[in-house]
Amino acid sequence: MRRTLKFLHTMGAIGVMGAMACLVVMLSFTPPSSSLAGYALMRGAMGAVASWIFLPSLALTLLAGLLALAQRAFHNAGWAWVKLATGVLMFEGGLVYVQGPMQQEADLSAGALIGKADLAMLGQSLGAEANTLWVLLAVATANVVLGIWRPRLIRLSARSDPGRRP
Repeated sequence: MRRTLKFLHTMGAIGVMGAMACLVVMLSFTPPSSSLAGYALMRGAMGAVASWIFLPSLALTLLAGLLALAQRAFHNAGWAWVKLATGVLMFEGGLVYVQGPMQQEADLSAGALIGKADLAMLGQSLGAEANTLWVLLAVATANVVLGIWRPRLIRLSARSDPGRRP
């Protein structure tokens, strides 16, 4: 079970970081919103990457990490608790600042393409999205570092664990 969870956690992390890297590149090649057809196509592709790769990978990573942390071996490992905290922040940040805006902009640009949305609303969040992706990439990299090197950040003593027998 432990190896399976580690495999799933690692595969999810690969998907998350790959999707974020892909989104950063796509953001840098997004045409201006005045070129509506190209802009809508790129934003639709970005919305698809965010929905079909980023979000499921993020959920898999968090779920596998939570299930792994439930194992007794990690209860006293401070690095694992730090990874939990940053993983929850990654999930929240991914939902609120990546997935939501990407999907909203994809829908808005598709609506503008068929004449049902205001063109002035397009392209306002490109810089913020790129900055958010860079921050989340840094946090994800820190999580990988924690998982590989497993530093002794906090070591809870055996006496502080009420479920452990002497």
